[in-house]
Amino acid sequence: MKIQSEQEKSSYKNVWTVAEVANGAVHPVSYELIGAARRLADARGSQVWTVALGCGHTGEAGSLFAYGADKVILVDDSRLEAFNDELECNILQRLTIRYRPEILLCAATSRGRALIPRLAGKLHAGLTADCTGLAIDPGNGDLLQTRPAFGGNIMATIRSSEYRPQMATVRPKVMSAPEPLPGRTGEIIRETVEPGDVFKVKEILQSVRQNGSAVSLGDARIIVAGGRAMKGPEGFVLLERFASLVGGAVGASRAAVDNGWISYPHQVGQTGATVQTDVYIACGISGQIQHLIGMQSCKTIIAIDVDDTTPMMKLADIAVKGDLFEIIPAVIKEIETVKSKQEKA
Repeated sequence: MKIQSEQEKSSYKNVWTVAEVANGAVHPVSYELIGAARRLADARGSQVWTVALGCGHTGEAGSLFAYGADKVILVDDSRLEAFNDELECNILQRLTIRYRPEILLCAATSRGRALIPRLAGKLHAGLTADCTGLAIDPGNGDLLQTRPAFGGNIMATIRSSEYRPQMATVRPKVMSAPEPLPGRTGEIIRETVEPGDVFKVKEILQSVRQNGSAVSLGDARIIVAGGRAMKGPEGFVLLERFASLVGGAVGASRAAVDNGWISYPHQVGQTGATVQTDVYIACGISGQIQHLIGMQSCKTIIAIDVDDTTPMMKLADIAVKGDLFEIIPAVIKEIETVKSKQEKA
């Protein structure tokens, strides 16, 4: 909503996050959002409120407090068991108008991307998607929203000074979740689904859950990723063998996916998954900014390439210069030798 005066602007307070709830459980990205909101709220001298819409998740409120929420608006209703962006948007619109948050954050997941642009349109508010950085302007208190622009070639900082709430989405694994504080408590505000929230434009016929065999790069502790230098699908067969030995998952650059060497769920980067693993092993990936955005927060980055001048080799904690088709088989052989000795011992 466009702000007409400073007095009206000052009526908007607190930093809100929208928790992502599925099957009665809170998605880990919700805790990452609360961590980001906590830092912003502390800078503004305000509170963190989390809105949790779902079914059978009442017991999850304690975890939201543990990660930093001061108040949780809880809506627990059977009609929210399956995700319905229209229904959730109507509820959020009503709550936002009633409580007037200054900032509203949501995850840039498939659910968040369906929900929050709809809400921003209804509220006539600005929205910055896929933020990699959030901060408060110490001068006027505006939210500074940093995100890649022009295909990742520049980083743009966006503000929405004349509109409230200031809205942004954050990709999973971009922000670090804080350490939970067991026993931390807060206030629960119970809201209900009101008749005006329910427009029977859409009906959920079936909710299909992802099976256990699907790729989940976000949960991996080790990722072995390949780029254009893998030369073809056969190269990724080699990486799959390597990844299985170290207990990791296989990732890929966009170039490898575009060439059809591996499927899209393996893609890491601006148009793929954002990951924050313990170890990221980049094999033949040059490291264009679009890819770096998706993995640069990994704890330890190992790069293997014949060219030691690439951005990835410069970013890496450990840069190995050489032919990956010689290095990786040698590493695999060494791992298999060690494991064989351990099994015989």
